[in-house]
Amino acid sequence: MLSVSDIILYTLTFLSVYVQVFFLITFLENKKKIVVRKGSIELQKYPKVTIIVPSWNEEKTIYKTVHSLLNLNYPKDKVKIFLIDDGSTDRTWDAIKRFSKNPNVKIFHKENGGKYTALNLGLEHVETDFLGCLDADSVADPESLVRIMSYFEKDPKIMAVAPSIIAINSKNTIQHAQKVEYDMSIYIKKMFGFLGAIHVTPGPLTIFRKKVFDDLGPYRHAHNTEDLEIAYRMQKNFYKIEHCNDAYVYTNTPPTIVKLYKQRLRWIYGFINNTIDYRNIIFRKKYGNFSLFTVPSSIISAFAVSYLFGKTLYSLGGFLFSKFLQFKTVGFYMNSNIKSLDPFFINTQILFFISIFLFSLTILSVLLGRKMSEGKWRFSLSMIYYLFILSIISPFWFLKAIYNTLLSRKPSWR
Repeated sequence: MLSVSDIILYTLTFLSVYVQVFFLITFLENKKKIVVRKGSIELQKYPKVTIIVPSWNEEKTIYKTVHSLLNLNYPKDKVKIFLIDDGSTDRTWDAIKRFSKNPNVKIFHKENGGKYTALNLGLEHVETDFLGCLDADSVADPESLVRIMSYFEKDPKIMAVAPSIIAINSKNTIQHAQKVEYDMSIYIKKMFGFLGAIHVTPGPLTIFRKKVFDDLGPYRHAHNTEDLEIAYRMQKNFYKIEHCNDAYVYTNTPPTIVKLYKQRLRWIYGFINNTIDYRNIIFRKKYGNFSLFTVPSSIISAFAVSYLFGKTLYSLGGFLFSKFLQFKTVGFYMNSNIKSLDPFFINTQILFFISIFLFSLTILSVLLGRKMSEGKWRFSLSMIYYLFILSIISPFWFLKAIYNTLLSRKPSWR
């Protein structure tokens, strides 16, 4: 007879496989719509776009960020750049002032109030029909903006378009593992786009119609995840969000486990609490796949990671305790007569094969993400880093985010 623990485990495993297979079916149904354009493209019209660059202590990166915007393959008189220093304590403001004489650039300095306040300051001065944000630690590909704008040109119902974010400057194992995760997210976000269910419009160069903010209001604090909350708000109001897989924005990733932990703790805490804020839309048919699939599958993922981590620790503890008792009873003993592997000892339980299948689907997701962004398949050892390293450390920030939510403890930005 199955125990409650087994029932939970099998249920979570089934749901995880279901989500991956659902993504794969969505891909197969829409693969002809996925293109990776090479070189420059032309638009019938080039609408004016304002790009806001909020910054706090980004003196080392903001110079490259701004130059990437100045080098966009888009008419120079059609791009307005707002550089906003949110009360930095380093020399960010000095770096920003170097661009003050550029006719396309407008600079702002304010007291520190958080990223969303910097974005809202920029919103107050936007006069164009389109606007976006670029984080001051990211770099835009020269063709990114024109490719994003091509989506607006072909469909007037689209209200926001997110790019593909690619991790760069990976120098250690932790960063290589994150790069794989970013590659997989390209595939996942594109599938969410086909389903009309994108749940986050990331800071690196998501472009909006100004109508979004005119109708729905400015950014909110949103538990330090304003890019997630505005997507929730748009979905609640039936505003269409798309993903442009061949518009590239390059970003730096945390180089250490501690910095990665702080970043992901903030992300997961923001997801949990924004989902609580918008709990009245979950499983409501009128909100479509966002309500019926995206949010529930994300909740299941968070619960599955936490549960499986706890179960693994419990099983490991039981195993170590039994070995400890064995050692106390008979001492240390190792059988040296094992000469060959007996197939009898191979795990043939169905859960084992399902787990292998699930890992295979995960690897396929990474490969498809790379295919969508780079136009080619590419396997690398960093996929192994991702599967083993992040699967070990990610439960810690999931559990901490749940703990902080229960105790109403807000995580720091960095």
